[in-house]
Amino acid sequence: MAGTISVVRTDHEVTINVKGRFTFELYDQFRDAYRQNTTDTSKKLRFVVDMAGTEYIDSSALGVLLLLREECGCLDNDDVTLTNVRPEIRNILETANFQRIFTIT
Repeated sequence: MAGTISVVRTDHEVTINVKGRFTFELYDQFRDAYRQNTTDTSKKLRFVVDMAGTEYIDSSALGVLLLLREECGCLDNDDVTLTNVRPEIRNILETANFQRIFTIT
């Protein structure tokens, strides 16, 4: 199954839902999803990446997650949360030490 991105926005939080395969094919969609919300730097936004429907993640997706953190100025672990992570994907994230820079639930 090819991957898809959907976004839910509130005043203080942006939730990016990733369904299917999180690969390089989703790079532009994912980047556009968070970039649309970073033009107003006076607002501190929290980003949630909901991975409940994510079946697979590759190294390019790991890079996109790092770009989200960097480009949004999210320096605290709580600024970006990776939520509803399946055990097999959590294993990949923890192998890459992402638990040090993201909150993973």
